[in-house]
Amino acid sequence: MSIEHRGKNTKQRALVILNLLKQLYPDATCSLVYNSPVQLLVATILSAQCTDKRVNKVTPNLFFKFPDASSLAQADLEELEELIRSTGFYRNKAKNIQGSCQKIVREFDGEVPQEMDKLLSLPGVARKTANVVLAHGFGLNQGVTVDTHVKRLSRRLKLTKETNPVKIERDLMKVLPQPDWENFSIRIIYHGRAICHARKPNCPDCRLAHLCPSVVDG
Repeated sequence: MSIEHRGKNTKQRALVILNLLKQLYPDATCSLVYNSPVQLLVATILSAQCTDKRVNKVTPNLFFKFPDASSLAQADLEELEELIRSTGFYRNKAKNIQGSCQKIVREFDGEVPQEMDKLLSLPGVARKTANVVLAHGFGLNQGVTVDTHVKRLSRRLKLTKETNPVKIERDLMKVLPQPDWENFSIRIIYHGRAICHARKPNCPDCRLAHLCPSVVDG
């Protein structure tokens, strides 16, 4: 098998991978359903260790009852827990959602901040959540969202050797154009779901196989 990654440096190969992903998944976008930055923030917190599909089943009723930061900040915590129970880890998620919304109301005039450091000051918000909110809520590419798919595929494609999400993000930011940071994340997630599965990647049908040092036959 001819592997085209030989002779290419990581940045060159990353750009080819990015362009192929754009061709493969031209309509890929954030699959969470929301109507405002605060709803996106809440949905992203809920998506931790939970599928977006499950989150999208929970949020319509949640946002009907508590549509904004102010209402979420004042919500009965037990009712909030019950509404999000099926997403898992619901007690901790409810506490973080309410704590974040209380701080948004108290310190940011009820509006989700558009600065990374301010987002990271919210309870339960790490870089993954902050990157999603900035990119899809405000159109700001401040980093690369690293979830389990991005972590797995970036390592398989040898775009990074790191295991820590923050270090993986740093490596990806070096080899990808800033306007495409979130672009890459969304499309590599789609590819992870469709082809590059965790236990048995479908290498024979993978359009990136010629660029992948980890490709396996069969």
